[in-house]
Amino acid sequence: MRIVISRVLFWTLCVGVVFGGFSPSAIAEDNAPIHGLWVWKGPSVLEGPGAAERLRDFCQSQGINEIYVSVSDHGDMSGIGRFSHLIDLLHRSNIRVEALLSSENADEAGQHREKLLDHVREILEFNEDHRRDRFDGIHLDVEPQQRPENKGAGNLRFLPGLVDAYREVRALASPAGLTVNADIQNKLLKGSLAERQMLLSSLPRLTLMLYELSSPDDGENLSQKTDKLQTASQKFLDMAYAGLRDPNLAKMVIGLRTPDYGELLPQMLMTLDQGNRMNPHYQG
Repeated sequence: MRIVISRVLFWTLCVGVVFGGFSPSAIAEDNAPIHGLWVWKGPSVLEGPGAAERLRDFCQSQGINEIYVSVSDHGDMSGIGRFSHLIDLLHRSNIRVEALLSSENADEAGQHREKLLDHVREILEFNEDHRRDRFDGIHLDVEPQQRPENKGAGNLRFLPGLVDAYREVRALASPAGLTVNADIQNKLLKGSLAERQMLLSSLPRLTLMLYELSSPDDGENLSQKTDKLQTASQKFLDMAYAGLRDPNLAKMVIGLRTPDYGELLPQMLMTLDQGNRMNPHYQG
């Protein structure tokens, strides 16, 4: 029990409002603020009796309205059937479930991208067999920026391939009624107008991982941390959409992680919502 709870407490959180306060009807609305949770190593997290119930209880206690759960075990999708029970539990609590897929190389056409697309097809097959407890969406964590040749300020040589991967996943998922969302780093928002247009037109929603602005032991007080986060979030939202007029561009969700703020995380999440709620591009 202790091990599972410890895992839960250190899952990364992405929240558009302060914890709690959601009604089931509000969660069901398309324009409800996103209040999400990443669940890495999903197959191992769900091991053991009652694991799915504990995850559901945590989501309910924190007002979470969608989760992004990793569905492969080192690239092995054979255990995807075990997610049926979790999805059923979460759906009964009005919580959406997106299948989280990761890759460092899917921007490259060929075997790497086909591996990602094959995983998407396996999710589609799962949904065909589980009409009542199906995944609601695909959540992509494709990180070509982790490879040495793609590091460095202004180095966006991988962006066209990344966008192609997004579009190919969307082409498979959308006709099957699945949403597609992708995690991005702030580096992608520093591109040219044409590069940002390409990125923001590829998917209906993107999630900016706004990490490492602060740390629990940096000596800054709550007010300083709050000001820094509010300034940074507004800066990157403005940067993303500067000069773009297309009304169909992706909405932006902002993700934070527990290790950056510790027990101050709820206040930081509230800061995001209060500071950006009037921004038409901000979704949570």
